[in-house]
Amino acid sequence: MSRPLTPGERRLPVGRAVRVHVPATSANLGPGFDSMGLALQLDDEVTLEVVEGVWAASVEGEGAESLPTDGSHLILRLAREHLAARGVTVPGLTLHAVNRIPHARGLGSSAAAVVAAIAGAEALLDPEDRLDADGLLGVCSALEGHPDNVAPALRGGATVSWSRGGDAAGEVGTAELSLHPGVVPVVAVPDVEVSTHAVRALLPTSVPHAEAAAQAGRAALLVHALSREPRLLAEATVDLLHQGPRSSAMPETAALITRLRAAGHAAVVSGAGPSVLVLAPGERAATTAAEYVRELYADSSCGWRVQVTGIARGGARVEHVRHG
Repeated sequence: MSRPLTPGERRLPVGRAVRVHVPATSANLGPGFDSMGLALQLDDEVTLEVVEGVWAASVEGEGAESLPTDGSHLILRLAREHLAARGVTVPGLTLHAVNRIPHARGLGSSAAAVVAAIAGAEALLDPEDRLDADGLLGVCSALEGHPDNVAPALRGGATVSWSRGGDAAGEVGTAELSLHPGVVPVVAVPDVEVSTHAVRALLPTSVPHAEAAAQAGRAALLVHALSREPRLLAEATVDLLHQGPRSSAMPETAALITRLRAAGHAAVVSGAGPSVLVLAPGERAATTAAEYVRELYADSSCGWRVQVTGIARGGARVEHVRHG
C-alpha cells in the first residue's frame, strides 16, 4: 500500500481522465457463502474525467432511466469521498457509464460500481501515490461489506477470500484459483429484481453443526471441481446454508434451480439472486443447460435472459484516456 497523502497535498489537474472496465461477478457459487466468487465476461465501462466545478453523470444501458445524473451517483460519491480521505482535492468530476451488468439481479452490479469508483479514483492519482492490489481489495471490501464479489471483479477468474483476523471486519485476504479450462458459466437472468438486503435478512442466525460440517466439505470439493475435476461440479455445488432460506423471496429462481439440478446441471443462486448460475463441465453441457432453460420457459410469462458466458480472466482494467 502507498503512503497516505497529506490533506491538501495534491490537486488533481483538470482534463485528467481514466476509463475502467469492471466485470460482472457471481458470488457464493453454492456452498462458498460470502467467500467465493467468479468473474464473468460481461462488463460495465466507466469513464471519469476531472473538470472544474462540476459533478455530473451520464448513463447508457442498465439503469439509464433511474440512476442519478448529479454528484449523488454512487460512483461519483464514492470516488469523491475516497480521494478526500486520501488528501486529494478534486475540482470536479464527470462520469460516463456504459452499464451492461443487470441491476439487483445477483451479478455484482454494486460491487462493480465500488470497484469502478475506487480503481478509477486511484488511477487519477500519480503512479507513486496509488494503492497496490491489496490496498484496493481492502478498501473495496470495506465499502461493499464482504469480498466475495469485489475480489473476482478486481482480480478476475475465480477467487476465495477470507478475513485474516477471523471476523467480518478484519483485513481481507484472497487467493485466485487455477481454473480448469472446461468450466463454462451459464447465466439465466429473470425480468424481476430482488433486494440483496431483503434476502439477506431471511438468513437464520445459526445452523446445526452437522449442516455446517457438510457445507465445509462441499466448499472444499468445489475448489477441487473448479480446478481439477469439473465432472464433480453438480455434487460440489450443493448448498445447505443460504439458498433454502432465501427461496421464499424468489420462488421462480428456486423452481428453476430444482429443475436444472434434477436434470444433472450444477445450478446455484447467483449471489443473492434472483439470477441463476450454472457451472457447466464443457461447452456442450453449457449449451444443453441454456437450451433447457429456454425451452422450459418458452411459453411462460416469466422472462429469462439466458447466456453462455466466458470467464473474465483479468478482472478490472484501467485505461488512461488523458493525463491532464
